[in-house]
Amino acid sequence: MYVIAIAWLYVVVIVAAAKPTLAAGALTLVFWGIAPLSLFLWLFGTPARRRNAARRARDEGNSSNDRAESGQDQ
Repeated sequence: MYVIAIAWLYVVVIVAAAKPTLAAGALTLVFWGIAPLSLFLWLFGTPARRRNAARRARDEGNSSNDRAESGQDQ
């Protein structure tokens, strides 16, 4: 997934550098590069975020019962 993102950014930076004005290059970089890339990474990163959330919930459930038998004097 990151190889696609890096390749896309490379292409967009080259295209933005070839624009005649700085404003056109900046707008190309934002609207052809950063905005679509952030949407792509957000959409394709959803399964990993779900896995991490499930792992945190599972670990949190296990750690709440760690000291069930210990008293104040220990």
